[in-house]
Amino acid sequence: VQLQASGGGLVQAGGSLRLSCLASGRTLSSYVMGWFRQAPGKERKFVGAISQSGGSTYYADFVKGRFTISRDNAKTTVYLQMNSLKPEDTAVYYCAATTTGWALMAREYDYWGPGTLVTVSS
Repeated sequence: VQLQASGGGLVQAGGSLRLSCLASGRTLSSYVMGWFRQAPGKERKFVGAISQSGGSTYYADFVKGRFTISRDNAKTTVYLQMNSLKPEDTAVYYCAATTTGWALMAREYDYWGPGTLVTVSS
């Protein structure tokens, strides 16, 4: 499966952005989808994941209550709605796919998109 994230940009602290991850090549419903982020000079971190049907989600503590992951398998798209953004949310955001099942580690994901940059100004 090929993944392409989009929707990044510059936003002020407290603002919102919605990232999209468009999948092609295989049926999206086969995959657990995850979002990760990587700030400059730092390691890639898990942000959240959503089950194949969209019925279950899991989030890292630092985004709980602010970020929401959803998916539309018919549109082969996964979304990351980001609210109440903070400067520390500045990073390149990646979407990833896995058939492993619930996966919180980057190494458990098989497919990655090229990422989209989110910059939050103070």
